[in-house]
Amino acid sequence: MSTANPQPLWRPDPQRIAQARITRFQSWAAEHHGAPADGGYPALHGWSVDHLDTFWKAVTDYFDVRFSTPYARVLGDRAMPGAEWFPGASLNYAEHALRAAATRADEPALLYVDETHEPRPVTWAELRRQVGSLAAGLRALGVRPGDRVSGYLPNVPQAVAALLATAAVGAVWTSCAPDFGARSVLDRFQQVEPVVLFTVDGYRYGGKEHDRREVVAELRRELPTLRAVVHIPLLGTPAPEGALDWSALTATGTEPEFEQVPFDHPLWVLYSSGTTGLPKAIVQSQGGILVEHLKQLGLHCDLGPEDRFFWYTSTGWMMWNFLVSGLLTGTTIVLYDGSPGYPDTGAQWRVAERTGATLYGTSAAYVMACRKAGVHPARDHDLSRVKCVATTGSPLPPDGFRWLHDEFAARGADLWIASVSGGTDVCSCFAGAVPTLPVYTGELQAPGLGTDLQAWDPAGRPVIDEVGELVVTNPMPSMPIRFWNDPDGSRYHDSYFDTYPGVWRHGDWITVTSRGSVIIHGRSDSTLNRQGVRMGSADIYEVVERLPEIKESLVIGIEQPDGGYWMPLFVHLAPGAVLDEALLGRIKQAIREQLSPRHVPDEVIEVPGVPHTLTGKRIEVPVKRLLQGTPLEKAVNPGSIDNLDLLNYFEDLARKRA
Repeated sequence: MSTANPQPLWRPDPQRIAQARITRFQSWAAEHHGAPADGGYPALHGWSVDHLDTFWKAVTDYFDVRFSTPYARVLGDRAMPGAEWFPGASLNYAEHALRAAATRADEPALLYVDETHEPRPVTWAELRRQVGSLAAGLRALGVRPGDRVSGYLPNVPQAVAALLATAAVGAVWTSCAPDFGARSVLDRFQQVEPVVLFTVDGYRYGGKEHDRREVVAELRRELPTLRAVVHIPLLGTPAPEGALDWSALTATGTEPEFEQVPFDHPLWVLYSSGTTGLPKAIVQSQGGILVEHLKQLGLHCDLGPEDRFFWYTSTGWMMWNFLVSGLLTGTTIVLYDGSPGYPDTGAQWRVAERTGATLYGTSAAYVMACRKAGVHPARDHDLSRVKCVATTGSPLPPDGFRWLHDEFAARGADLWIASVSGGTDVCSCFAGAVPTLPVYTGELQAPGLGTDLQAWDPAGRPVIDEVGELVVTNPMPSMPIRFWNDPDGSRYHDSYFDTYPGVWRHGDWITVTSRGSVIIHGRSDSTLNRQGVRMGSADIYEVVERLPEIKESLVIGIEQPDGGYWMPLFVHLAPGAVLDEALLGRIKQAIREQLSPRHVPDEVIEVPGVPHTLTGKRIEVPVKRLLQGTPLEKAVNPGSIDNLDLLNYFEDLARKRA
């Protein structure tokens, strides 16, 4: 993709720039903390990475972060991994998330929408009351700071209340969406050993009810640390034997008590799968998430009390946690529980219309699907309140930018398009939305404040206008404090810091352009990233290779130039087995039911064998490179492969597909 200076697709007008919260922050930080008053965003960003301690102090001051005990300094130790943020400080994330209840008790904190597309509000006062009752209930069950509380829940108000009550107690939240199969959930929850499980009896998706009671029963059997199960009757069934009912736990109206915890006290565990072994159980801190999300949502996303924030997500994706943090800026958040395309492809736009969303977030894949289906969002819906459409999950292709811009411009709308990119690993964005900068087709506007984002070549040299590895050379507050069950920190270190010591390598190919924007080219490793939900190939292998007909398999996820994502599964069959329709159906059914319907492969292809390294590891990244058209001699070191002839098969397949 060219990084020559084309004309921008969109420029913010002077009024938008003047009214943006990031503009106000820059003026305030110039007056109080020595930030540059002039030079706009590039000058502010340069200051934020050159004066990291001062920048993050400014963020906490500007957003009035309440420290119940003071911090000794901003950065005690800046080494990565292991940076120490705000040592000595105590606070509580949930207390900040509910602050708007004091002044806007009867306004909506949440707008809940299901497939009927009729919004139902939950006021700040009601949310605070539920959180207080639940927190008291958790304490009565013996839940203490550091205990884990899990949710097998869709994107419903009860999930938000359960997360905030868990944080209020100082316990550690973790969740999976109910479309995950039992094995996939257990691979996650068994690592952290939860003491409480919030669960539904089922969920509605695509106009159908999906009963999950058998899966819940299996989770209860296989999670021996559970002291209590809380039943939320989304489908109207009674609580199973031994389970508590949601309504009983939330009936007391107790005023919430917020446990004051150290800045680096665990807030939640998110899961991001590598290519081997169990999903990584990523632990992020109460304070780190609080200040990172205030920066990201309050400054980059330009959210405040008058806004309504909608992002299509599930509780199994970090974007759900990010959405919940919209409460930190006093914003009304929109929870949509249902299919993104029910009853038709334009469903998400209808939700944005009916909730009055001002920032609407979705996936690049959904935007491209709307374009392909001939949807006309701004023509067919009143989207006059939408000031920003943001996308993530995969890079938004240039055609997606142009389509969104043209659809809104045809109705006279001045739409800010924010393609953003970050990771579960930091539960935030490395680069993306800046309300005061122009938007160039196919590009993210800029790296985030406080984020020293660079593209590096293999020798560790920064490159401009060239493809390199995405690295971050300064610590971010929301970087993991650790992985669960990683006592010596080796898995954490090996995940991000083994390529460039002391520097975070994320696993994306990017270009940092000479104008300061960022282009994302997709994963440089072999993690499967479908609709923003990442899953390791090991999860797929475990399920597929239980079938007796499958000797071995190899799964690859490839970002397509048109914004699509091609995920083929290659199978080496056992002697005598045939890849007929019956076996094909069983493979897809196993993945759909035991893992996730999102990760059913696009194609299942029989291969003569699966290539390995000399130490016996399946070689996924080289095969991915071959399928993307990289010549064999550049895709792999031939001396490290057990059977080079097998790679010729994948090279031939790439040639035929091209």
